[in-house]
Amino acid sequence: MWKYAGLTLFGGPFILTFYCIVLGWVLYYLFVVSFNLPLDSKEAEVVFTSLLTSSLSAQIASFSAILFFTGLIVSFGIKDGIERLNIVLIPLLFVIFIGLLVYAMFQPSFLQAWHFLFDFKYEAINFNVIVAAMGQMCFSLSLGIGIIITYSASTKENQNLLKSALWVTIPGVLISLIAGLMIFTFVYQYDVQAGDEAGLVFQALPIVFSKIGMGGVVISVLFFVGLAFAGITSTVSLLEPSVMFFVQKYQKNRIATTWAIVGCIYMCGLVLILSLHRDYEGIFNIFGQSLFKWVDFSSSAVIMPLGALVGVIFVGWVIKKQNLSAMTQYFLSPRIFILWFYIIRFVAPLIIIVAWVGLILESRDYTYATIFKSFISWVEHIFGLGSN
Repeated sequence: MWKYAGLTLFGGPFILTFYCIVLGWVLYYLFVVSFNLPLDSKEAEVVFTSLLTSSLSAQIASFSAILFFTGLIVSFGIKDGIERLNIVLIPLLFVIFIGLLVYAMFQPSFLQAWHFLFDFKYEAINFNVIVAAMGQMCFSLSLGIGIIITYSASTKENQNLLKSALWVTIPGVLISLIAGLMIFTFVYQYDVQAGDEAGLVFQALPIVFSKIGMGGVVISVLFFVGLAFAGITSTVSLLEPSVMFFVQKYQKNRIATTWAIVGCIYMCGLVLILSLHRDYEGIFNIFGQSLFKWVDFSSSAVIMPLGALVGVIFVGWVIKKQNLSAMTQYFLSPRIFILWFYIIRFVAPLIIIVAWVGLILESRDYTYATIFKSFISWVEHIFGLGSN
C-alpha cells in the first residue's frame, strides 16, 4: 500500500501548472509594467485584469519562458543545474531584498509595518488561516511532494540533517520577514489598499512604486527580479523529484524525461490560462470557480498537506523506532529523539486532520471555505436538496 504514497511526488508538476503562470505574471510586470507603472487603483486593476482575461499572447509567452528555463536547469541535474543555480540566485536574492529593506527602514511607515506583522491578533486566528499557513509552510520548506527525499538521496549517510534543515528553514523565514516588512512599509507609506495576495503584488505595489518617482522604476525592477529569482529556485525543486523518479527507476534519459514532463505541464498550463480568459472562462468553470482557482486551492490546501500527513504517518508508524534512532543518532540526543518521535507520531498528524475538519466546518465566508461552499451548493442543486 505504501508504495502508492510515492505518487505525492507528482504533486510538483501539478503545482507547476499554475505556479509557472504566476511567475509569468512576475516576468510580465518586470519587463513591461515596471516601465509604465499604474498611477491609481483603477489603472492598476485594468492592467492586471487585462493581462489575465484578454492578453493570451503575453500570458503564454511569459509562462513558456519560465517553464523553459526551469526545464533547462533541471535537465542538467542536481549538481550541475539546480545547485549552481541556487549558489548564484540565493545570495543575489538576499542582496536585493536586504537593500530594499534598508530603504524601507528609513520610511515613516516602517514602524507601522512592524506592528502589523508582529503584533499578535488572537481574533484573526481561524481554520482558514491555519490551513493557509500549513500550505505555505509545506511550500516554503518543500514538504509533502518528495523534494526533500529526492535531495536527501544525494547526501552522505552521516549527514547532519538537523543542521541542513536549519540552513533551509532560517533563511526562508528571514526572506519572508524581510519581504513582509518591505512590502507593507511601502503599502502603508502611500495608503494603498492591499487586497489579496495577487492584488498586493500586482496591483497595490505597482501603484506604490509609481508614487516614489524615478526611483520607483528601479525599486520595481529590483522587487520583481527578486520575486523571479525566488520563484525559479522553487520551480526547479518542484520538477526535480518526478524527473529523478523516471531516471532512477526506469533508467530513462534525464534530458528526454525532463522535456517530456515539461511538455505535459505546458499543455495543462495552457488550459489554466484559458480558464482565466474572458472568452473561455465559462467552459472551464467548475462549481462556480475557475479551474485555475481549483488547482491553486488543491495544491496548497490538499496535495501538500496530504503529502505531509502521509509522510509523518509513514515515519511515525511504519518505520521501526530503532531504525529512526539509528538514522538520527548523529544529530539528535536520545531525549530529543523521543520528543521528536512522539511529535511525528501523534501531534503532527492530529494537527493536520483537525485543521482540515475545522476548515470544512468553519464559516463559509473565508477563501478556502468558499470553494467548499461552491461544491456543496452544486450538489444541493443537482439532487434538489435544500429546495424546501
